[in-house]
Amino acid sequence: MTRPGSAVKAVIRYRRPDPECWEVVVRAACNPLGSSWDAAKTVAQAGSAVSGHADRLAKALATRLGNVEELALALAGMGDLRALPALRRIAEDDRLPYNRPWAPPIAALPAQELLPAILPGLRRESLQYRAGFVLELLAAWGPAAAPAVSEAVRCLESPYAYDALRVLGRIGPPAAVAANRLAAYATGHAPRTSRLHQRRAAWAHWRVTGDPTLALDVCGAAVGSGTAGHGLPFLADLGPLAAEHADTVRGLMDSPGAWTRVAAAHAYWRITGDPEPVVPVLLAEVDPDWTGQPALPTREAVRRLGGIGAPAAAAVPLLRRILASEERLSHPYDHVRVLADEAYVRTLTEALAQMGAGMARPVPAARRGLLRRWLAPSAAARPR
Repeated sequence: MTRPGSAVKAVIRYRRPDPECWEVVVRAACNPLGSSWDAAKTVAQAGSAVSGHADRLAKALATRLGNVEELALALAGMGDLRALPALRRIAEDDRLPYNRPWAPPIAALPAQELLPAILPGLRRESLQYRAGFVLELLAAWGPAAAPAVSEAVRCLESPYAYDALRVLGRIGPPAAVAANRLAAYATGHAPRTSRLHQRRAAWAHWRVTGDPTLALDVCGAAVGSGTAGHGLPFLADLGPLAAEHADTVRGLMDSPGAWTRVAAAHAYWRITGDPEPVVPVLLAEVDPDWTGQPALPTREAVRRLGGIGAPAAAAVPLLRRILASEERLSHPYDHVRVLADEAYVRTLTEALAQMGAGMARPVPAARRGLLRRWLAPSAAARPR
């Protein structure tokens, strides 16, 4: 029988371990008499990888014994509403993970169910470490986070102003009460306004008012001035409204910076709808050996290729090859390695679906046998 420690190592290292591994990890995380901390932290990240164990996780969570936070996060990551009561209690007790990578799994749950428990954290005098996470969560909810407009506006006076601008822009028209404040930021008249604030504020102003004038002026000037990287994503959102900047954007597809090339390619596609010059630029950044290094825009390039859809079908063989990889992305911390890799797997899967391509093939039987040998109790039996 596979030991919990070996099973945890296997599911952290491999995308498709033997099903017994997740069975062992879930059982260890749910054991109220001697639950495993490592197993619980791993299950919390797993999302759909443990969807077949949802009932067991929910039953263990209902006992309110042991790893409550981790079991709730595991259910949230698969969009299971049975996570809500526990997450509300956790939020009210100020025990949410408050780490940005955890925002997407929680955002899979309905905003209206969690906002009343989460917003008090933004109303406290000292925002401390919680604000970045909460604002990330509100931005992911978008218009559904409309009840949080006043809290987001308050954060404009904090060190988290850049995040707050994003939230207001994502909420859109329900945040129109903030239009004048956003215009002040966009034009540099608000205190402590940087150029980064100006561009995001101008974009947010367009999103809440529907008037693109300020966004086109501020973000267009940024792209034309050589400080392009932070203006391109906003021009991409503007799409055909930014047609006057198309030639400048296309020139930036030859930039020496990989992130700028990817952002310019995406913006050019959104502005013109022409995939021909865009797809090769994005494909060049899809490194099949990428290990998750944040300095490289590989995942972003995959996501943008998916947004193009069928015209980017030349990427299908490469994306299938990457998705079929056995080992997960590397990460210095095991407690978020599965989370990071599952996010990349979703990006790959969604991109292939948007291109009309099928899923990757299952793990060959020979490989499953290798995993079983790696999990053998004897270290000598593991492949080097």
